[in-house]
Amino acid sequence: MNSEDRVKENKKNTAHTKDMTTGNPYTLMLGFALPIFLSQVFQQLYNTADAFIVGRYLGTNALAAVTSSGTLIFLMISFFAGIAMGAGVVTSRYFGAGDGEQVSRSIHTVLAFGIVAGVLLTVVGVVFTPTFLVWMQTDPEVLPEAISYFRYYFLGSLALVLYNVCRSIMNALGDSRRPLYYLIFSSILNVVLDVVFLAAFHWGVWAAAVATVISQAASVVLCLIHLTRKGNVFTVEWRKIRFHKDMLLEIIHNGLPSGVQNSVIAFANVIVQSQINSFGRLAMAAYGTHAKIEGFAFLPITSFNMASTTFISQNLGAREYDRAKKGARFSILAAVVSAEVIGVFCYLLAPKLIGLFDQTPGVIELGVRQAHTVALFYCLLAFSHSVAAVCRGAGKAFVPMCVMLAVWCVLRITYIFIVMKLTHEIGYIYWAYPLTWAISSVIYLIYYLCCDWVHGFDTSSGKA
Repeated sequence: MNSEDRVKENKKNTAHTKDMTTGNPYTLMLGFALPIFLSQVFQQLYNTADAFIVGRYLGTNALAAVTSSGTLIFLMISFFAGIAMGAGVVTSRYFGAGDGEQVSRSIHTVLAFGIVAGVLLTVVGVVFTPTFLVWMQTDPEVLPEAISYFRYYFLGSLALVLYNVCRSIMNALGDSRRPLYYLIFSSILNVVLDVVFLAAFHWGVWAAAVATVISQAASVVLCLIHLTRKGNVFTVEWRKIRFHKDMLLEIIHNGLPSGVQNSVIAFANVIVQSQINSFGRLAMAAYGTHAKIEGFAFLPITSFNMASTTFISQNLGAREYDRAKKGARFSILAAVVSAEVIGVFCYLLAPKLIGLFDQTPGVIELGVRQAHTVALFYCLLAFSHSVAAVCRGAGKAFVPMCVMLAVWCVLRITYIFIVMKLTHEIGYIYWAYPLTWAISSVIYLIYYLCCDWVHGFDTSSGKA
């Protein structure tokens, strides 16, 4: 049996995975993206349940406490989630090349990283919660409940990080269905616990965070039960979970730019949130509520981006360059069109959507104003993220990192500080998003059309 036959045999004998280097690329990507989309729907419901139920049972102050912490939570976890994305690219590439040994080493290395990162994040999040929230200019009326919610939430950091790691592993191997099943279970569990803790037991806002932590831990347990099953190339063995230096360096090489990219976006959003907080609790509740709704618009973007990254990584690992290009074009078009359709619905239904969370007139007015400013520009948001996903899948994660750092962080923050100095008007903060989405989209378009992104792995590895 020659090397090519051995590669095919390795893929064939690997259960619970999907080889995306053969077959109709469009059908494969849709089949891969659909479970991710559904899982993201449940993930968003998972995140929205706290806000919805808290707003209904505990009032506007509690709602502001929960929603205002969202950007800070994302800042804290986004770096580690980016590293997990980089590990997924490495695993996808080795799987596409049929190298089972390297697939196993990459999986055990990123699990070791996830455990260490989760513990570190727990300590930092719990200890520095008051400092972070005061720095964000959180309304004094909201601060005690925000600290309570935030601290309990970060007690579950290990489960949060490990779920992202496990999902990245399964997606890298072409399995997007099992993360969906596990997330459906944990989302339902989260809603049930929210209702029990808040509506039945009448506990405080901290109980919503506890419900999320318990649900997240349940999904991690299900993921690990699957990954530790015997007989697969990816089988996790507890004694093998450790740092392999060469693999860790490769994961960091691919994941660090994504982690930095996520962090700078999150940092910029924290700055935006701190400016929003200066307008009081109604503005905080409206901004946070809109973020929950906008999360649903982001679902098709995330779904096609994850499908794109896995598809491109596997095909470039197998040196199927033209096939990778077809997948990139399809994923970009699909994400842009679907995001814009959702944007139109968000624009038209904004009053009703905001009102689901809070009936306070001031909250609805500000939430609708933000939706009417940004919703019709979701196509630009989708395009920027889609090209960034293509770059990550091609081993060129440094490119989106630089673009996001320059435009979505430095430029966005500079713009906000300038306009807030000139006029303390909240509408100008809302416009920071479509303006920076447009600028980054132009840069990404030029890069995508003019640069040779398909040979990223060849260049980095020194291969012809």
